[in-house]
Amino acid sequence: MRERLRSGGHRTQEEGQPNMKKALSIAGSDSGGGAGIQADLKTFSAFGVHGSTVLTAVTAQNTVGVQEMFPLPIGLVRSQIRSVMEDIGTDAAKTGMLAVPEIIEAVASAVREYRIPNLVVDPVMAAHRGDSLSSPGVVRSLEEHLLPLADLLTPNIPEAEALTGLSIAGLDDMEKTARVLQGLGVKNVLIKGGHLKGDHIGCDLFWNGHEAVYLRAVRVFPGEIHGTGCTLSAAITAGLAKGMPLLRAIQAAKEFITRSIGAAYAVGRGFRTANPLLFRED
Repeated sequence: MRERLRSGGHRTQEEGQPNMKKALSIAGSDSGGGAGIQADLKTFSAFGVHGSTVLTAVTAQNTVGVQEMFPLPIGLVRSQIRSVMEDIGTDAAKTGMLAVPEIIEAVASAVREYRIPNLVVDPVMAAHRGDSLSSPGVVRSLEEHLLPLADLLTPNIPEAEALTGLSIAGLDDMEKTARVLQGLGVKNVLIKGGHLKGDHIGCDLFWNGHEAVYLRAVRVFPGEIHGTGCTLSAAITAGLAKGMPLLRAIQAAKEFITRSIGAAYAVGRGFRTANPLLFRED
């Protein structure tokens, strides 16, 4: 690609060259590299979009659990968003771990201020083994401040239950819960069915207020996999950044996470890790 130098030595694309699509992850760091910001960036790269990040918390985490979690100062979270949006901008964004209500409120304020488009909210409340990644008050703050701004909410079953107070045992319960979640102000809901039992395991439900669309996949690995929720929501975000309609972005992400689970690898003593880069030796 032809490039020219502008003052200061920075390279800019020649006029007429296509712009790189951009996606933003507002989430926590997983020191083990399997989830959080790290999984999001790998997924953005796999989809060929530029990934920017706003770090909300630092965790000491590996494949066997979360040992410690530290939310970053609110001012620093705001500054990161400002730095990205006033220079780079974004075509779509996702949120992951927003550990305290004050961070949720700061993110919601920035979404409104910068009119951040195509917002995917992954309401991360616990790590894969159940270690808490949020403080009291997070559910209420999500409902009051962030969900009304979301284009898509992507809870797993425990998160959907926490947000609504309902119990989910099957597909009918998923649809009922999706309707309640949409009543909180979110435009579209994708409830992930990985915690279901029996024939419906891995069946996700997309609800747009008019129809329910079930997305099924063959279970490709019998054990537990780390990083699947982050990878799925990041893949949806990348698809939206590239201009895909919402349902098509969800379908592409479902196909992608199924392949990522099939290519999962063991890197520590605990859970295997989803592989959004899809490198595997045959």
